[in-house]
Amino acid sequence: MSDEPGGTEGEPRVAELPSEMTTRLSLKESVIAGLGGAALDGLMASCRYRTEGEEHFRPFWDAGQPVIFTLWHGRLLPCTYHHRHQGVVTLVSLHRDGEYITRAVRRWGYTAVRGSSSRGGLDALRELIRHVKQGRSLAITPDGPRGPREKMKPGPVIIAQRTGAPIIPVVSGASRASYFGGWDRFLIPHPFARLQIAYGEPVFVPRRADEAQIQTIMDDVEVRLGGLMRRVAEKW
Repeated sequence: MSDEPGGTEGEPRVAELPSEMTTRLSLKESVIAGLGGAALDGLMASCRYRTEGEEHFRPFWDAGQPVIFTLWHGRLLPCTYHHRHQGVVTLVSLHRDGEYITRAVRRWGYTAVRGSSSRGGLDALRELIRHVKQGRSLAITPDGPRGPREKMKPGPVIIAQRTGAPIIPVVSGASRASYFGGWDRFLIPHPFARLQIAYGEPVFVPRRADEAQIQTIMDDVEVRLGGLMRRVAEKW
């Protein structure tokens, strides 16, 4: 669903990108993206979904309180489709590939904030915090956009600290799938696959958490995500 904004230690200044550096797709690429989006819709609609652990986020969701869904980059596709058209905000990198992802998530009703730990990170972090304070939930992949795979970066924890919103770990798995990409082993389910989405217990971050506490919480969320991954793998 998203890439992960960098930490805010020292609040480094992030220069604005000149307009000529803004990513755009050509007409041909736009047509390809549109056709690919339609095919992806068909693929994901053919799958059957099962969920577990929804009780960990539903009380917040039903009360109109935002949550921070936190998931690994390689498992974002089933989760993103499952939560389509629910007003979730996600983070997408400023790399060229991010333009394709932006179009896909907007097609599914997401608001896309552009930025990552390497480009536009501080501005993106501030925008995400604003969205949460306005009552909108987030979806963040804390190992994106370049890895290392399944290793936490501080973005979700910082946002949770600044807003009071809980982190909700979430993973997905498939009965039949292909895995693409180098670093993230991106999961694409086969047609008519059975998909499992598992949510973990909420994690709260104290407002006055210091650097050591932040690191401890990052480690804890990483362990929780690992446990959910093993649980999903055991389903097949």
